[in-house]
Amino acid sequence: MSIFNKISDILKANINDLLDRAEDPEKMVKQIIIDMEEQVRDATEALGQAMASEKQAYAQLENAKRNSKEWEDKAKLAINAGNEELARKALTSKVEVDKNVQALQASYDQIAAQTSELRSRVEVLRQKLEEARQRQNMLIARAKMAEATENVATAMTNTDPNSALSKLDKMERKVADKEARAEAFAEMSGETVFAKDEFAELETNQAVDAELQRLMREMNGGI
Repeated sequence: MSIFNKISDILKANINDLLDRAEDPEKMVKQIIIDMEEQVRDATEALGQAMASEKQAYAQLENAKRNSKEWEDKAKLAINAGNEELARKALTSKVEVDKNVQALQASYDQIAAQTSELRSRVEVLRQKLEEARQRQNMLIARAKMAEATENVATAMTNTDPNSALSKLDKMERKVADKEARAEAFAEMSGETVFAKDEFAELETNQAVDAELQRLMREMNGGI
């Protein structure tokens, strides 16, 4: 029965609680499966031993019953032969054998009950193992998702979003300042060019007027 004392921890264990305490949930789940498989093997071996004991006890019981029947048949034979004394001796042996039959019957009933209990518990353990195998991939996937979520949360905790946004705002202001200065320089450059064009036009007009006056004087005979 000690084998099932070891198994009880696994049968009563909450796998999710074990995962909470595990540093590496994936390894923990695989180890749980390995441990349960080992317990199933041990339990199956214990059940096999119990079944063998039950079979042996049954054989001893049946042999004692046959022995009792043989002494009863001998007593009948002696009675038919008119030998009551011999019949009494045969029945005395039968009574002794019947006491052994009763003891063997009690022993067999106890062994059979224990074997039945072992068989039921082994079946429960096998079902638990199958359930654990079916849940293995799901639990590993959940553990990985929890780890990923934790990593994201840790990253967000270690990073100050307000600080990051402030840096972006500062950079945006710098870019805007550069854009404003560039635009101002462009406007100033345009105005300078425009002013230069006006002065050049004014000079040209004055030269044209001077030439016009000169030609007119010459055509009027220098007047």
